[in-house]
Amino acid sequence: MIVYNFGSINIDHVYRVPHFVRPGETMTSDAYQQVLGGKGANQSIALGRANCKVKHVGSIHSSDESLLKTLANSDVDTSLICQGEIPTGHAIIQVNHEAENAIVLFAGANHQISAEHIETVLSQASVDDWVLLQNETNNIELIIKRARHYGLGVAFNPAPMNADVVKPLIEDVDLLIVNEVEAMDLCGVASVDLAQEQLQSRYPQLKIILTLGRQGVRHIYQNDVIEVPAFKVDAIDTTAAGDTFIGYCLAGMQSSLTIEQVLRQACAASALCVTQAGASSAIPTLSQVTKFMEQVSHDA
Repeated sequence: MIVYNFGSINIDHVYRVPHFVRPGETMTSDAYQQVLGGKGANQSIALGRANCKVKHVGSIHSSDESLLKTLANSDVDTSLICQGEIPTGHAIIQVNHEAENAIVLFAGANHQISAEHIETVLSQASVDDWVLLQNETNNIELIIKRARHYGLGVAFNPAPMNADVVKPLIEDVDLLIVNEVEAMDLCGVASVDLAQEQLQSRYPQLKIILTLGRQGVRHIYQNDVIEVPAFKVDAIDTTAAGDTFIGYCLAGMQSSLTIEQVLRQACAASALCVTQAGASSAIPTLSQVTKFMEQVSHDA
């Protein structure tokens, strides 16, 4: 089984700040890092470090070929990444002392995935392969339609959330992965429980993973709900926590683990991620996650 991740690749400019910059304010940052980021790249790295076969599909500027080495070092197949003259996408990330973040995105080359490239990629896939998508690239509707045509599983993490764009696509999705804010925005409600009820009612055949931050995560399928609590750790930076969870979750679902074990392992990976500064560099390996879970179990 291979995951074809049609995802963003960004250069992240990360600034540690006392608080998020206010309108009209100029502020000196405490620290600065430039690292590989983007929801797509982060999720591919998480998949690779979780020992899942992943091929990343995306686009970068030809001068940023070094980004491919970072992906490849995490066992991500980069052969389907195009290089051109459009600037690589980038993000300006503020991280405050509470480990919260505020992010400004520039799409750049992430919106250069062509219909021809989509067809070339998906036509080589096998029926047991999966397509993973976020909402930071172009041609998402076309990718989903062609994936369905070839009988592939489709996992969709619609972030950044745009409800008007996302709603028409959900009928063709097998697995929807959203956090509580995204779920409420998607359904236009002010309660996460009401959002869950509406998603279950509207899409009875859809598998949903609903992440709840420090409260943990729920797996929802028809009337069956499995909830797993989050691990308690001292958070330093939450930038790639959600992407880490998604990569480990999708990787685990292709293994012999039960769904509860999958969620617990993904929560452990996410917990480890937030204890380190940075995005892709903070994503743990499977051996690190296993060791952490064993230690938690021993301490309990």
